[in-house]
Amino acid sequence: MFNNTDKRYNQYSAHLKNKFGAKVYKITLDAGFSCPNRDGTISTGGCIFCDEGGSFSQAHSNLLSIEQQVETGIETLSARFKAQKFMSYFQAYSNTYKPVKELEKIYNSALNHPDIVGISIGTRPDCIDNDKLNLIASLKDDYYTWVEYGLQSIHNKTLEKINRGHDFDCFLKAYEQTKEKGINVCVHVIFGLWETYDEIMQTAQKLADLKVDGVKIHMLCALENTKLANIYRAGEIDFMSEDEYVKTTCDFLEYLPKETTIHRLAGNGLKQNLIAPRWLGAKFDCLNKIDKEFIKRNSHQGLKFIYN
Repeated sequence: MFNNTDKRYNQYSAHLKNKFGAKVYKITLDAGFSCPNRDGTISTGGCIFCDEGGSFSQAHSNLLSIEQQVETGIETLSARFKAQKFMSYFQAYSNTYKPVKELEKIYNSALNHPDIVGISIGTRPDCIDNDKLNLIASLKDDYYTWVEYGLQSIHNKTLEKINRGHDFDCFLKAYEQTKEKGINVCVHVIFGLWETYDEIMQTAQKLADLKVDGVKIHMLCALENTKLANIYRAGEIDFMSEDEYVKTTCDFLEYLPKETTIHRLAGNGLKQNLIAPRWLGAKFDCLNKIDKEFIKRNSHQGLKFIYN
């Protein structure tokens, strides 16, 4: 149904293959960034779910240069997945949290390979300004350029509870500034943040109203050495069951426009650090169940979106 596949949602990997005519994989990079929510600028300790890796799920030590990380990533992904084209993905911590001159060197070093076709920069909405956006916008004529904002929820009470360090208005301002520059935006959300079903759907409806370019959905999970792990062990939170997550995900996607690319539907962090929920360790089982739920419903992404 989407990008000449049988998927009932706009899968980002299929979107990339359709756009570039080849398999495109992200190379996750660590440029040694920090985060204002961890270094004391806003607060200490960061978000309750964030571990010492700063949501960095895999790949290479930042002891390697960016160029070396890119080379290693291309060699590994080419051999393992027959990947042909690549996007440089700055994932760990807040990847706009340096002066513009430093950012320019870092980003350019990630694009210095003929098989790199794009760049994706993960960051926080309070770590962006006009000069940084101008720098990122300068890349978009030659590379498929994205900024990924960790929003997690539109509800300020939730953002406060998870110690996010910014509110929804901060996100809206950054989102609007980024779109004004013609930069693609992917928004990260998390299910299971002490929210009701209706509150989760309100986030879906707001992102639909904004017509965001991409969405990445995470299931809240407790990783070793996080505040959330202590909260879980104290019995102060219950996580969604896999069945509940699958149904909620399909409901969420039904509200989003068909044009919104879906960058992730199930993420598990590093398996060795995962405490709960344990079902999250079987990523592909969860993805298959989402496919089956859509077929069972005879539904698809965008079913409930109203085009004006």
